[in-house]
Amino acid sequence: MKPLEVADFIRETIIHEVTNNDLITDYGDPIIGFVSANDLAFSNLSKLTEFKHLMPEDLLPGTLSIVCFFLPFAPGIVYANGKKKDLVAREWAVAYHETNALIGQITSGLIEKLSHFGIQAAAEPATENFDETALRSHWSHKSIAVLSGIGSFGLHQLVITDAGCAGRFGSMVIDVELPIEKPKQRERCEYFETGACMDCMLGCPVNAIDEEEPFNRQACWELCLRNAEYFLDLGDDIRVCGKCAVVGPCALESAT
Repeated sequence: MKPLEVADFIRETIIHEVTNNDLITDYGDPIIGFVSANDLAFSNLSKLTEFKHLMPEDLLPGTLSIVCFFLPFAPGIVYANGKKKDLVAREWAVAYHETNALIGQITSGLIEKLSHFGIQAAAEPATENFDETALRSHWSHKSIAVLSGIGSFGLHQLVITDAGCAGRFGSMVIDVELPIEKPKQRERCEYFETGACMDCMLGCPVNAIDEEEPFNRQACWELCLRNAEYFLDLGDDIRVCGKCAVVGPCALESAT
């Protein structure tokens, strides 16, 4: 299989899995990007995240390319969480839970399918690489998305794609050098673009977002833990809020 065929196969598989899943959650069209494992920006990730970030080689020796993808939640899920003033909407909690499982299904399925063509691949889970003391990830799917050019960070520390920021990111590494044409990086946050929007800051229930202060990870995390207590029937991974992802214009699209 040629590199271009590999990229097309990965893209088609992700779209098929999202389109044909048997879940309650509805999605928009997934956004898929690629970045070279030799991209010099990887060496700066630990500095940017202020935490030791794994390198592609740590996941798979011989890694040459990284695949990343964004699964945007359907508007109804976004609106449901926006209507709730404090507690996260059940629709959002279900979407978070189901999408984490879907991301695992996509990456594990691709790892198996690619192995039939002699291609090695590996992936980090959507949530299990999160350090609950440092409140940071050893492998940041969001940062990988930014490196690939499919999104940029907003004031709320979420990644805004052309389909907005309300959704979940996944990524995986492969030992094939893909033909990569990264989209031209552009600003997608209206606050950073014009200073005209602070919806995420105003909508945060615990004031974790501030123009001049660093993002308050501890306040955000404590709220997510409180929310989790209401959704124990879904599992032990529903530590979510999402209020900053649903209140602004970047929820479902990016600034142009």
